Amino acid sequence: MGSRRDFVKTSVGVSAGAALGVFPKSLHGAPNVVIRRVTPTCVASANGLEAVSLAIRELANGADTIDAIVRGVNLVEQDPRDTSVGYGGLPNQDGVVQLDSSLMHGPTRGAGAVAAIEGVKRPSLVALDVMRYTDHHLLVGEGAQRFAKSMGHPIEDLVTPESRRRWIEWRARLSDQDDYLLPAESGEPVEQFRTPSEFGDGLLDSHDGFRPQGTINCDIVDANGDLSSVTTTSGLAYKIPGRVGDSPIIGAGQYCDNDVGAAGSTGRGEAVIKTCGSHTIVELMRNGMHPKDACLEALRRIVHVTVESRLRREDGRPNFSVNYYAVNKMGQYGGAAIYAGARYAVSVDGDARLEDSAYLFERADG
Repeated sequence: MGSRRDFVKTSVGVSAGAALGVFPKSLHGAPNVVIRRVTPTCVASANGLEAVSLAIRELANGADTIDAIVRGVNLVEQDPRDTSVGYGGLPNQDGVVQLDSSLMHGPTRGAGAVAAIEGVKRPSLVALDVMRYTDHHLLVGEGAQRFAKSMGHPIEDLVTPESRRRWIEWRARLSDQDDYLLPAESGEPVEQFRTPSEFGDGLLDSHDGFRPQGTINCDIVDANGDLSSVTTTSGLAYKIPGRVGDSPIIGAGQYCDNDVGAAGSTGRGEAVIKTCGSHTIVELMRNGMHPKDACLEALRRIVHVTVESRLRREDGRPNFSVNYYAVNKMGQYGGAAIYAGARYAVSVDGDARLEDSAYLFERADG
């Protein structure tokens, strides 16, 4: 048996580690978590400023972490001005809006997701029902819609006049040899609509130059150190029907481990899927990395595996954007992007603001 002095030294070491945000690992690789009060913190993509504000207010009113962030992203899902998420999201190549969402609840280790679901404004709520009321983690397509209807979610037309007009213009640009006219050529007025880039998050970057991609991810930790994460999107605009990006893929578009932290992504989903992006970030945080540094390292992995010539600039760097966001159990947070200029939303105990994302490369490089 060890001496009392050894016991005291060990106890002091653990306490100091907890105060510094360091979690000593157990024999099984999971941290021996020492719970302490943390400052409630919520991070999101830049289109989630109102979402993080609402989520922290919901926590203050007694909401669970998962309910708080779902209510936050609902604001964006039902906002037709955001053409990257939910109602008003840009449609697929057939003019149909297909939505994706996934979420994880830290305290219960629960997870739920839907992919390529049609007719439901707030797919995050359906993902929540999948988690709470089924033994499954992911429902897709027509089956996901039938499930949503059975749970009382209304089925509606999600294509707004604005998103339809933008789809018509995209279709007309496919070829100058077809029979479609651009809105300006047809005499229709051309309006300006808000796009994800106006939030400063760089989500419009795409390898073909005119197909917007955007999403909202939201991650939260409460005063007890409990975490949750959610991601929801309409995906790549004008995509092949049935295309699924990273957002509904647990471990790609978002991931949460209540022992460690939560993370999520926006941007080119295929790149995130291929590198298991959000899971990678959480594992890096488990090994002691700050959330910002973990996001940057996960982005370096994307750069490393992007070898296709169609996805690379002349200097060999990706010609697309990916953005990561993360928060750990101690309330530390961060965001990072491949290129400079991105921002993300954060609310720390009710103080909501946009912050500049860390980045790998200047946009002017190369």
